[in-house]
Amino acid sequence: MVNRCLYLIIIIISVFFIQNSFANENRLIPVEDFFRNPEKTNVKISPSGNYIAYLASWNNRLNIFIQNLGTNEVQQITEVSKQVINSCFWIADDKIIYLQDQDGDEKFHIYLCDIKEKTVSDLTPYKGITCKIKNDASDITGSFLFLMNKRNKKLFDIYRLDLITNKTELVAKNPGNIIDYLMDNDGKIRICIASDGLNNEILYRDSEEESFRVIKSFGFKEFVNLLCFTSDNKNIYVNSNINTDTQSFCELNLKTGAETCIFSHPIVDIETVLKSKKRNKIIAVRYILDKTEYKFFDEVQEKTQKFIDKNLPEYENFIVSNDKEEKKFIIHSTNDKTLGSYYILDIEKWNLTKLFDVSPWLKESELYSMKPISYKARDGLTIYGYLTMPNNKTNKKVPLIVYPHGGPWRRTYRNFRSDVQFFANRGYAVLQMNFRGSIGYGKKFNQSGFKQWGLKMQDDITDGVLWAIDQEIVDPKRIAIFGGSYGGYAALCGIVKTPDLYAAAVDFVGISDLLSHLKEGSKAGPRTRALLYEKIGDPKIDEKRLIETSPLYNVDKIKTPLFIAHGARDPRVDKSQADKIIKSLQDRNIPFEYMIKEDEGHGFIKEENRLDFFRAVENFLQKHLTEKN
Repeated sequence: MVNRCLYLIIIIISVFFIQNSFANENRLIPVEDFFRNPEKTNVKISPSGNYIAYLASWNNRLNIFIQNLGTNEVQQITEVSKQVINSCFWIADDKIIYLQDQDGDEKFHIYLCDIKEKTVSDLTPYKGITCKIKNDASDITGSFLFLMNKRNKKLFDIYRLDLITNKTELVAKNPGNIIDYLMDNDGKIRICIASDGLNNEILYRDSEEESFRVIKSFGFKEFVNLLCFTSDNKNIYVNSNINTDTQSFCELNLKTGAETCIFSHPIVDIETVLKSKKRNKIIAVRYILDKTEYKFFDEVQEKTQKFIDKNLPEYENFIVSNDKEEKKFIIHSTNDKTLGSYYILDIEKWNLTKLFDVSPWLKESELYSMKPISYKARDGLTIYGYLTMPNNKTNKKVPLIVYPHGGPWRRTYRNFRSDVQFFANRGYAVLQMNFRGSIGYGKKFNQSGFKQWGLKMQDDITDGVLWAIDQEIVDPKRIAIFGGSYGGYAALCGIVKTPDLYAAAVDFVGISDLLSHLKEGSKAGPRTRALLYEKIGDPKIDEKRLIETSPLYNVDKIKTPLFIAHGARDPRVDKSQADKIIKSLQDRNIPFEYMIKEDEGHGFIKEENRLDFFRAVENFLQKHLTEKN
């Protein structure tokens, strides 16, 4: 009897430990949970503060819904079932606008949702046009300003939408070289930037009746972003790196063109400048090191942000919308392990209330942290990046996904990315780096990437892989490179330049032929052509180098398993970039896999296409990175 009891106890204890062991194992999260549409996102509060608008899934497409904050009644505003809505904006308490293209062609039209009339109409129903909206597009006259290339497909003129009649009118014609403009506090256009691609001029006039005059000139290697006029309309605020290496917050004297630096960070660029529209003042600037940090110029804003951060620790908390009186604010609270949640803050009551989670099916406790890292490139330049590690209870070396960002004039941040979390959940470490040429680390770092496609920029990626191997945490025989756009080009270059380093590669909407890509880019006009020639190379002067660094002309060096994916309507990297390398691989009997989506552009935006792509990527990586016994 004693032996039987002891036996039962042993069995119960064993089952307990086995169950605990399974509970601590990494749960394989379904691919659909990473790449399905969010439950609710892109929340904006109405001017009165009585409603919120947000995007939610309907028929596998994000559509616009509004919610009455008093009654919680929800109303669906749009019924889009084919195309994609990425964002929406309140322009009045009963009017919402959104941008929409056709199957990723990036020819965006402006649509108006009239909530009272329950109608949705295309305000710009013209063939072949595209529209752009500035961040602060509503002026004090009850109108809405936007840019459209209706008159000339290569030039954007300024149009005004009357919020009462819903009619549009041409406000200012682009003479051919204007790339930006700025309204003063009275809604008058008094500042603009003219450019030929390489040389830029800031033009100013005292009133709309006068002619513009040049007050400042700068070259393409420098940067000036027009922010807003000072409260007295005498000067303007700019984000500029003319007198500093990093982009800095400055005041520009409109009489002399001289800049006065208000705030500059020695390592990174200013990311965002925050303004109180009601109080007509700059309240803070935002910059990003390992996490988002602020420099405040306003006690109210500082108190508000600190209150939010105190109540939502462990997260980065962004004010994404506010009512006209700036009494109610929408907060997006997120970090590298979650798409986060939305909250509403009533600063009169100092009451912070949760609205909803973005993707409640993804549990933060099951996901993975991005660790900030840095390493030295072979020439001594410091490269910053992030390493995401999977759960690894065996202490065995894990396979690695090298993930260079697109652009290349962009940067990687420590924020939530569905693809990174998906890879980590499948047991892969993920290395992301801001190679030279990336933005965010000053103009010297950015310019060090000029004409270095496939050369030093690629070496920075390779040096990151070698750094990861030296850490003795990744298996050097199970490394893949995955990237989109420029990152796709880098993936192709990686298996051409260092074929023994990678066991697999994924090229997503990437460039294979620099010569033809530069010719395609030249179609956008002489300004774009001049800039591309300086940053990438001149097809005539630099032809030899461009051929040597184009994967298409070096296909015979490819021996790494390769997966290629592209959108047929891609307006940035033409589908021919995929077609040509596919044909070249076929001609040489080099095995590869590919996916073409006819209804997509530069990236797969539609839910069903995202799922198809990542299911295929999962199978491809599993096939080539599985540990060989």
